[in-house]
Formats: sequence, C-alpha cells, structure tokens
Amino acid sequence: MALAVLGFVAGLVPLVLALATEGGHQRELIAITGPVIGWAFIGTGVYAWARQPDNRLGALMTAVGFSSCLAGLRVSTEPWVFIVGLLFITSQWALLFHMLLAFPRGVVETGFERLLVAAMYFSSVVVHPVMTLFHDTTRQGFPENPLLIGDGTDLSDLTRVRFWFTLGLLVALTVILAQRWSAQRGAPRKALAPVFVSGGLVMALLGVWYAALLAGVGQDVIDGLEDARYVVLATVPFAFLAGLIRTRVAEASAVSQVVARLGDPALRRRGVCHAMDEALRGTSLEIAYRDEDGTYANCAGDRVDIPPADPRRDAVSLEAGGEPVAVLTHDATREDERELVRTVAAAATLALENERLADELRAKVEELSASRARIVESGDATRRRLERDLHDGAQQRLVSLALSLRILSNRLDGNTEAMRELESARTELDHAMDELRELARGIHPSLLSDRGLDAAVESLAHRAPLPVELELSPGDRLPERVESASYFVVSEALTNVAKYARATHASVNVTRDNGRVLVEVSDDGVGGADPGNGTGLRGLLDRVSSLGGSLEVDSRPGSGTTVRAEIPCE
Repeated sequence: MALAVLGFVAGLVPLVLALATEGGHQRELIAITGPVIGWAFIGTGVYAWARQPDNRLGALMTAVGFSSCLAGLRVSTEPWVFIVGLLFITSQWALLFHMLLAFPRGVVETGFERLLVAAMYFSSVVVHPVMTLFHDTTRQGFPENPLLIGDGTDLSDLTRVRFWFTLGLLVALTVILAQRWSAQRGAPRKALAPVFVSGGLVMALLGVWYAALLAGVGQDVIDGLEDARYVVLATVPFAFLAGLIRTRVAEASAVSQVVARLGDPALRRRGVCHAMDEALRGTSLEIAYRDEDGTYANCAGDRVDIPPADPRRDAVSLEAGGEPVAVLTHDATREDERELVRTVAAAATLALENERLADELRAKVEELSASRARIVESGDATRRRLERDLHDGAQQRLVSLALSLRILSNRLDGNTEAMRELESARTELDHAMDELRELARGIHPSLLSDRGLDAAVESLAHRAPLPVELELSPGDRLPERVESASYFVVSEALTNVAKYARATHASVNVTRDNGRVLVEVSDDGVGGADPGNGTGLRGLLDRVSSLGGSLEVDSRPGSGTTVRAEIPCE
C-alpha cells in the first residue's frame, strides 16, 4: 500500500512541474503521458507483484513506472531538477528491454539473453550518465547542466558508438522475440500477443529513433518518433498484465484439458499417452511410455532417448506403484513451463497410478469370478457324482432288498403275523426309495443331463403341488453350466412358492434371446420374499453371477413374487 501511495505521488510530480513550467522541455508530452505512464506501470506492477511475489515482472514494471516519473523531471527549468530527469531518461528503456526478455516468468532464460540485458543496463545507467557529465545542455536550449565537468565536443564519436551499440541490442531483441513467437502455438502464442505487439512496437520505435539520429534526419521527424514512442509506452503495462493473465489461463487450460481427458473413460481406454497428447499441444511437453525391454516410445510408436539426446531437453519420470512407467520430456530452457511441467506430471502420475490400480482391480475381479465359477463347477461335479453314487449304489441295493422281501413274502404264505411285519417293512422301504429318488433328483437330475433343460423344467412343473403354466422356447442344447443354473433357478423358485407363497397359480418362462437365457418364475402369492433371508436365493445369486449373469427378485407384499435370471449362454 505504501508503495502504491508513493507511486501516486511520483506520478503527480511531472504533471505539476509540466503545468507550472512555461517553456519546459517536452512540456505537453510530459503533461499528458508522464503521469499516465507512471501510474499505469506502478499500479499494474504493484498488483502483479502482490499476486505473484516470486515473479520479477511486477517489480520490473514498478521500477519502469518510477523511472518514467523521474525522467519526467526534465520538463523543469530548474537545472538540478532538469539534470536528474536527464540522467534517468534512458533507464526506463533498459528496464523495458529486461521485461520483454523476462516475460512471462520474470526470469531471463539463457546466458546470451542475460548478456544482452547486462549490456543494455550498462549503456543506459553507466555510459549515458557518464556522458552527461560532458554534455553542455545549454547548446540545445536546455537549462544549465550543474554536473558539467568538461567540454563534450570530442565525444560525438563515442555518442554515435553508443547509439549503434544500443541499436544492435534492439535488433537482437527483435530476433529473439520473433523466434519465441514462431515457436509457440495455440494458447501460449495468444498470451504473448499483447506483450510483443505493444512492447515490441515501443522498442521498434526506439530503434528507429536511434537510426534517425544516426542518419541525421530532421528534428521534426525525431520529435515525432519520440512522441509516438511515449504514447505507445502508455499501453505497455496493460499489455503485460493481459499477457500474464493469459499465460496463467493458458497453463490452467492445458492442465484442465489433461485432467479432463484423463477423466474421460473413452479417451482413457486408449491410454494416458493419447489422452494427454492433444491437451499438451502448444507446449514443449511430450510423454513417452516405457516398454517391457526398458526402452521408451512416444504416442506415435517412435523410440525416444532417455535421457534426451538434445541437451536442452529434460525428463521427469512418472511412476506407478514405485516403478517407472513413463517420462515427461520438456524444454529445459523454458522457465515459463516449469510449473506446468510439475502440475501435468502430478496429474499424469495420478492417472497412471489409478490406471495401475484399476488394472489390478480388474485382475482381482476376474480372478474372483474365475474362482467362483470353479467353486460352482466343482459343486456341480460333486452333485453329479453323488447322484450317480446314489443311483448306482444305495438305490440299487434298496431295489435288491425289495426283491428279496418280495421273494420272502411268497415263502411265508399263511403266517399272518410275519406277513404283516413284512408288508410294513416293504412299505417303509418304498418310502425310503421314493425319498432317495427325490434326493438324487434334487442333487442333479439325470433328466437334465439326458434330455436337456426343457424336459427337466417340465418335470419340475408336473411335480409341483399347484398349477404351473409353462412357456419354453425350444432350441439347441445349452452349455452344461448354463442349463444347470437355469434349472436350479426354476427349482428353487417353485420350492419357495410351494413352501411360503400360499399361491394358487405359478408360471415359468424360459426364453433365449441374443446369446442369453432369460428365466422368469412368477406366482400370485402373498409376496414379501427377502433374498437376504435364507440361503436358497443367495446360492442362486452366486451360481448365476459366476456365469456373468444377474438375478432379480421382485416381491412386494400382496403382489406375488417374480424371480428373474439373465444368464449369458455363448
């Protein structure tokens, strides 16, 4: 706040001097542009400095504003005030030169560019003040130079050398800015546009002004170029502020596109590399995947050297589960992308880790499904073995025993007491055989294995204690596990109808559609069945789920019960 107040006062000084001084140097120009330039640079500089303290551009902009205010003192006719303004007249251009090369991160990137900045400061804040000591300002109609220590008539050649030297620095700046512009695409180029247009135009006018001085053109042309330069200079701080905002927006846009693409399932299925490829266009960032043999390849499948063969590029490793799976390469000379690199690397690492965890989860789900299928298949195999053992073992022995009892009854003819006991034993034996047949049929009905699902379901309907309406779609035999699961859905549902539903009618519908078997058993009973209570329906759910199918139970109280199963059969 104190700096802003000081800047406001500093902007008032050249304005007051210009209004109060008749015949001052560039009085009209300083009265109009002096406070505007000072306040604009100081105001936007303080704002940018407060928002991004680590970025030196805010400090540089503030320094340009104060330097411009000090340069405005040249409007005074008081010698000491005038000479102070004359000493600072070139420093604002050196600061602006520095700003253009440091945009947008506030840091000059290369050693050559730092050398150019140092040379510009040397010419503006060292050579120019020294030459001012030998400048007799009265020869040009200006106030007396109180710092004059000698006649500067012999310094004309040195003055021309400084002009040529500064002009060379401005040409180098123009080339660098043009290269930066051509290297950018998309949002980053839009961020540079306002800065390069306004700042570049000011420096171009400064270069033309130096060239006009060297060429000895008329004073009117030189004055016109100087006036135009100061007018354009008033727009520069707003262009820099717009450029900084656009840069932040461009970086945020790139990161948001990366995150959005990584969150898009359709794009993510193609891999993180393809999801990030388009979002990073316009930046120097490229991503490459690590192959099984330890080499890296980009999205196009071309091999990438890690570390990069180009010494100006750097690589950031992306890990998932503690193992390197990809690298993010970027232009190491571009300070403006360091934060973007860190942010994108964090987003990509998170996506890669999520992708790894998703792969592990899918593998575990597949393993669990396979394990459940093996358990169900093992149970079916055990059921079939028990059914065969009962049929071929205990059931055959009971049949043999029944024959033996029949033969024995013929031999005991006339023994009423023995006949009565024998008949009772035969009755119990018949009951035991019926129960054994029912048990064997419940374990795994031989009819299902011999004649298929339709015949087995018809048998269940005939044995049910209530009328059952059947709707079966004939077709080829289904896979054994599918037939078994479908059968037990009907069997368990009809058993529950008989035990709990108090129904008068039931229906069974088995259809085949588009590679799936649809099984539906409905009744007109009391409803209220809860799949969570009891093991029958839970067991059906496990059996159907192991085949990749689904089971639903609709049993609202008073509205009957409907059990629906959908089972893949391909």
